[in-house]
Amino acid sequence: MSNTVISAIIGIVALILGFGVGFLLKKKSSESILMEAEESAKKIIKDASKEGENITKEAELQAKDLLLQTKAQFEKENKERRKDLQRLENRLMQKEENLEKKTDVLDKKESDIIAREKEVDQRIESTRKMEEEYKELIDKHVKKLESIANLSAEEAKEELIALMESEAKHDAAKMIKAIEEEAKETAEKKAKHLIALAIQRYSGEFVAERTVSVVNLPSDDMKGRIIGREGRNIRALEAATGIDIIVDDTPDAVILSGFNAVRREVARLSLEKLMADGRIHPTRIEEVVKKSEKEVNAIMKEAGEAATFDVGVHGIHPELIMTLGRLKYRTSYSQNVLQHSVEVAFLCGAMAAELGINQKQAKRAGLLHDLGKAIDHEVEGSHAIIGANLAKKYGESPRVVHAIAAHHEEEKPETVLACLVAAADAISAARPGVRREMMETYVKRLEDLEHIVKSFDGIEKTYAVQAGRELRIMVEHDKISDEAMVVLARDISKKVEKDLSYPGQIKINVIRETRAVEYAR
Repeated sequence: MSNTVISAIIGIVALILGFGVGFLLKKKSSESILMEAEESAKKIIKDASKEGENITKEAELQAKDLLLQTKAQFEKENKERRKDLQRLENRLMQKEENLEKKTDVLDKKESDIIAREKEVDQRIESTRKMEEEYKELIDKHVKKLESIANLSAEEAKEELIALMESEAKHDAAKMIKAIEEEAKETAEKKAKHLIALAIQRYSGEFVAERTVSVVNLPSDDMKGRIIGREGRNIRALEAATGIDIIVDDTPDAVILSGFNAVRREVARLSLEKLMADGRIHPTRIEEVVKKSEKEVNAIMKEAGEAATFDVGVHGIHPELIMTLGRLKYRTSYSQNVLQHSVEVAFLCGAMAAELGINQKQAKRAGLLHDLGKAIDHEVEGSHAIIGANLAKKYGESPRVVHAIAAHHEEEKPETVLACLVAAADAISAARPGVRREMMETYVKRLEDLEHIVKSFDGIEKTYAVQAGRELRIMVEHDKISDEAMVVLARDISKKVEKDLSYPGQIKINVIRETRAVEYAR
């Protein structure tokens, strides 16, 4: 064989021998490791066993301690519960004793009540018998009296009641007359003095401004442009403003008809601007109306601010100032309500200064008293109550709110301030020339006054003088006495207040006279 083969065989044998020797060495090493592992495991098991015994012993000790603690806690709680039960038992025993005592008392009271009921029944029975006896006696006496007086019991009763009523009326009339005379001596002089001073200190316009509802046109040709093709312009203007525009035969004029004076003013301004601009069509109408609304709102705000500034009242809520400015376009019997409110504020302030009460508060109440008239066409109810609610909503004081509500006696006046506002309102409304009425309304009111007076007995003649602000009534002297005149005047005034609506006040003069006429021949 060649050297190469021999070398390969020798290498293979050497490799096999090396592998066998390595295997034997590895086996021996594994056995030693295994023995060491077994010894280590036994040692670990032994240590674990000892540790487990220690843990078990410690757990048993802890369990015993916990058991002892639990037992002690249980005994303590049980002891406290026994004490609570003992206390409850004692309370129940006391309540039971109290109930027994109350039961004994109630039993005693019940027996007393039964005895008293028997006694009352006996008394009722005896009273009933006595009543029957008295009734028989009264019947006998009544029959005896009827036979003596030739009158039945009912007739005698009616005659007695009539006599007593007549005497009572007579005495009441005397008392009323005496009280009124005494009050007039002191109160009337003072009231007249205060009112005269207030009127003298305020100088207002004699004739108030009126709201314009007629727009003058440069020519009649403008009417056609306002109407527009097939009426589109006038319809757009009426829809935008809420006001009826009446185009009739009136030369060079268009009438604006609407309940809301503010809208009527917006319509007037819009129409004047459109005529001045010359462009009249629906789109332009809407633009102009919006601008006019802003202008009118600004005018109302300025008017409200000017009124508060003139009067000297500050700190009023902006919404109240705006509402106050709306009164610039509100009239009452042709009297401008904003101007009337300013007058009332000055008059209230003057009278408050004389009486020594809060002058600023009086002016504030006077200025705001007719606030409800700005929105009374939008809200149901009296303008006084509407204005009071509005003032209360925006933070006015309770005294001012009450004065607003009571100035037409929707509420009973309970303060001096409320009486001042009512008096100043009447003064401002009753000044000569400040208010106007239609002729028909005026005549009808005079006829109603005379008709009311003539419905009373004993009236001879009646005259309405001073434009219906005073009634002079002549009575029959043989039917109406001097004392009865006082009652008659009061009854007439109450009936007039109840049945009629009128501005200011009406003076009732009842006149009784006896005339003796003789001729010297």
